[in-house]
This record gives sequence, structure tokens and C-alpha cells, in this order.
Amino acid sequence: MNYDEIEHAAAVIKERTGRQHTVALVLGSGLGEYAATLPNAVEMSYGEIPGIPVPSVHGHGGTLISTRMGNGAALVFAGRVHFYEGWSLEKLVFGVRTAVLSGCRKIILTNASGGCGEGLAAGDLVLMTDHLNLTGQSPLHGANDDRIGPRFPDMTEVYSAALREAGHSAAETAGTSLKEGIYAWFTGPSYETPAEVQMAKRMGADLVGMSTVPEAIAAKHMGADVLGMSLVTNLAAGISPTPLSHDEVTATAAQARGRFTSVVDNLLQRLLA
Repeated sequence: MNYDEIEHAAAVIKERTGRQHTVALVLGSGLGEYAATLPNAVEMSYGEIPGIPVPSVHGHGGTLISTRMGNGAALVFAGRVHFYEGWSLEKLVFGVRTAVLSGCRKIILTNASGGCGEGLAAGDLVLMTDHLNLTGQSPLHGANDDRIGPRFPDMTEVYSAALREAGHSAAETAGTSLKEGIYAWFTGPSYETPAEVQMAKRMGADLVGMSTVPEAIAAKHMGADVLGMSLVTNLAAGISPTPLSHDEVTATAAQARGRFTSVVDNLLQRLLA
């Protein structure tokens, strides 16, 4: 990891926006259109910010938005890159690290996932209570820079209980509810096999997906509070009666957009009050 490169990217964002940001939001597959609803927006393409990689997957736009809400400002990442696209983990978490160095001590990570936990259905919004890293990969691999975080960060509470409480309150205000569960990270890009889903489920997973975990580790490493929110876009392989497809992911995300928008709007207003 290169502290100077992250610091430079943070400086570019501050120069372009003229704002001090305290909250960051990363939008997962099919959820990027939320960015179009943001007030007082200043937009930058990822390509304009040195070091931030540009997504190549449909449903991940690659735009960074600065928005003012309440008494503060938030950075919203419309889209992310994934490990399966060939990026190094250092690059994959560059945006989140830049957000933390920009002043964002609260990080909201959203994703689309397959549901394997009991009682989950397509369209459910689920707060992540913990994760299973089934890839054997970590963004902390290699030399550590103590300016970024400690060599051996504690991962007892990667996903903040206080932020989950705020999420539930925001959902109640929005007239809906959120479930909770554990997320298992697979590298992809192939969807998990039925046997892999059953393995993850027996290990305690309720959700399976291809993102979020490295960003959560990196943000926690830097001392930020993290909230993970997953949209169940389909039941996982072996549970779903039909073959899985990315079109299903984006279609379900579109159907859930109204509830997602209401919850996230209320949550951002609480965190920026």
C-alpha cells in the first residue's frame, strides 16, 4: 500500500469538491442509480481521481459523487471493482482507503448477494453482522504502513453494532425492516456451486457474494466504523429453482430500489445530522 498515493487522491477530491466528508457509501451491483437522486451533487469519474480503478462490470458506473445532506457531506462511490476483474487487492480497496483518509470515519458498504440463510428471500435487505473470507486473500498482505493502520488489526467487530442499530432505526422510519446475517466472500466470477453454498451455509453464512469483505477489512484497518448492507437478489445455487444470472441480479435490484433508497436516505441523514 502506498500512503502517498492515497493522500494525493484524497487531496484531489477535496480540491474538486471543497468539502469535508465524514461518511462514505459504496453502491453495489444494480444499486448505482441511487446516486442520481442525491442532492447538491458534485460528480467526478473515477478516471479523474489518480489511483482509483475504473469498473468494467455492467451495473457499476464508476462515478464518485460528493453530496451535502443535513449538516455534513458524504462521498458516494457509484460502482466498485472486483478481485475477479484482475485487480490487485491493494487497488481494489484504494477508493475506500481514500475515503477514510478524506475524513470518512463511517463507511457504508452495499452489495448484491445470493441468499442461503433460513427465511431469506429475493428482495430482502440484510445488515451484515460478520463475514467469512473463503478466498484466502487479504488486502493487508505485504508490508504494513503504520500511518495507515496497525500490522495486526483486531477483527472482533468488523461491522459496527452501533451503525447496525442506526440502520434498523432508519429502516423503521422508512416504513420497512432489515434482516441480519453473515456474508461469505467468494472470488467469482462464476457463481458458487450448490456444494460450495452448502459448505458456506454449514459454516454459518446467510449470504454469498463476490465483494465487500476486502473493503471492510481495509476500512477497519484504518480505524473506521463499517456498516455492510446486502440486497438479496436471488437464492443461491442449489436453493434457487432456476439457473443464476447477472440479469436477475440487476432486475431484483431495480425492484428493490425504492426501499433501498428510503433506507439509505434516512441513514445518511442520521449519520450527517
